[in-house]
Amino acid sequence: MDGIMTFLIVGVLIFLGLVIVLHFIPVGLWISALAAGVKVGIITLVGMRLRRVPPFRIIDPLIKATKGGIDVDINLLEAHFLAGGNVDRVVNSLIAAQRANIPLSFARAAAIQLAGRDVLEAVQMSVNPKVIETPVIAAVAKDGIELKARARVTVRANIDRLVGGAGEETIIARVGEGIVTTIGSADSHKLVLENPDSISRTVLGRGLDAGTAFEILSIDIADVDVGRNIGAMLETDRAEADKRIAQAKAEERRAMAFAREQEMKAETQKAQAQVVEAEAEVPKAIAHAFREGRLGVIDYYNLRNLQADTQMRDSISRGGERPKTEG
Repeated sequence: MDGIMTFLIVGVLIFLGLVIVLHFIPVGLWISALAAGVKVGIITLVGMRLRRVPPFRIIDPLIKATKGGIDVDINLLEAHFLAGGNVDRVVNSLIAAQRANIPLSFARAAAIQLAGRDVLEAVQMSVNPKVIETPVIAAVAKDGIELKARARVTVRANIDRLVGGAGEETIIARVGEGIVTTIGSADSHKLVLENPDSISRTVLGRGLDAGTAFEILSIDIADVDVGRNIGAMLETDRAEADKRIAQAKAEERRAMAFAREQEMKAETQKAQAQVVEAEAEVPKAIAHAFREGRLGVIDYYNLRNLQADTQMRDSISRGGERPKTEG
């Protein structure tokens, strides 16, 4: 009985030891590499385990690269993986570039991927150019008519400028600027409608792909539509603004005239008040003259007759009735 238990314990220990060994030494992967003609040592695979690098992430792309005729150092693959790169996609891009006769080294492909660009997509775009469609771009010709254009830009990736080169947004912005400039310099919108290819020729000749990660192959105007009459709208708005300015000035003059009229009325009322006040002093002066003996009765009646005569003349001049005389 003790012998059986000892045998079982030894068997379990041997099994656990094999599991641990096979975990650190991927024998199956090592055999696959040898069968594919890739020379890799067991110690190298164990070192990958210790550095927490899954061996299949390195060995499988290495086998693919060897079969594709690409000589890549296993240390470079592991370093790229540790830097956060996708080793398998880089190897695929190298194979695609070799098949398309595009010069591309592993160092440049790794740098392009670590810079945030898809290196495999860039290689594929170098072989099969990509079409970028711009949004609707509105511009106004010299005759004031608005035109709305939409363009299709055919670009090819430039491998040498992928690192540090501008992206698709810059291409779209530059093409839009070129379209606006070309339409804006046209004397008439009819010229643009008759020859939309003139926009393509003008924009394409400006070297808009400088400093970008792409090479512009062609710019095709997909559609040109007539928009609003911006010139007429501006003239209408200007006339309306002039009208409002004239109305404001007229209102200002009217307000000033009304204020002047009110001021004159106030001055007239003030003068009338002064006349009434002065007339109120006349009886007092006459009474004072009587008391001092400087005015006699005859003089007083002559003064009243003179006043009556004056009132009669005023009434006749106004077409009224003859006033009654006293005494």
